[in-house]
Amino acid sequence: MSRILVTGGAGYIGGTTVAVLLQQGYEVTVLDDCSTGHADSVPAAATFYQGSILDGEIVRKALEDCDAVIHFAAKSLVGESVEKPDLYRSNNVNGSQVLFDEMDGAGITRIVVSSSAATYGDSREQPILESHKAHPTNPYGETKLAVDNLLVDLAHEENFAAISLRYFNVAGALMLESGWLAERHDPETHLIPNVLRATSEKPLKIFGTDWDTKDGTCIRDYVHVVDLADAHVKALSALETGRHEIINLGSGGGYSVREVVDTASKVVGYEIPAIEVDRRAGDPAVLIASIEKAKTILGWSPSRDLEMMISDAYKSLKD
Repeated sequence: MSRILVTGGAGYIGGTTVAVLLQQGYEVTVLDDCSTGHADSVPAAATFYQGSILDGEIVRKALEDCDAVIHFAAKSLVGESVEKPDLYRSNNVNGSQVLFDEMDGAGITRIVVSSSAATYGDSREQPILESHKAHPTNPYGETKLAVDNLLVDLAHEENFAAISLRYFNVAGALMLESGWLAERHDPETHLIPNVLRATSEKPLKIFGTDWDTKDGTCIRDYVHVVDLADAHVKALSALETGRHEIINLGSGGGYSVREVVDTASKVVGYEIPAIEVDRRAGDPAVLIASIEKAKTILGWSPSRDLEMMISDAYKSLKD
């Protein structure tokens, strides 16, 4: 079985993908600077290099004996990207360029990239198709689009085989023998963990209840982290030399904020404290991704629903 380098493999999604790769018999090398990831998330069965993706020497070492790369290493907070655009361009774009250069030098041309639906920007067309013109509205989305564009050139000029996977929101957790592998973000910006942490003293804020949706609250696309990891592993088998594919991942339909709160209340056995406040500027009513291409090319569709996402996240918080 081949060896896969997972950059950002000490993080939430990257770490889950490492676990799934190992379960499926792959050998794995992890490269992570642990600025947001956690070294204790890396299994003993994986070879681990702690260092920056901007460091060509350590990237070169991490690539030894690898046949392909799954690339997660990136800064990913929209708000922070607005405050620190240079940091995001340096880490996300320049770091990816270092990785691609070292891959080229080592003769490794197969790569799956964790991209983002933030590349699409605010779309009035729902669900969003991969053919939708990209208009990112923040530096984070701009950097992810820039990386995808680099891969277009590498596929054409260097015969890279590349797939960029674009998705919105990830939730849930993976149970391992060592315990739960779950979100450990500080600050936590994701809805589901914040729903589960809501208290009467700090209730969840629902931003707007007058949107043009089925229950008046915003609808977003969520996918279980294990389904997401499965998609990245499946993508390894779908790589084609000289081609760069963009493939969306998601729930196939999306969930409203009200649905998330109500489902979480069912899971925890009490009503989640929440208050209704005004809309936030810039929030679209609906953001969901078409996943028909993922079904066709990867043979992938999500198997874990919203209740399982919330239930696994809740169990991980309790343990």
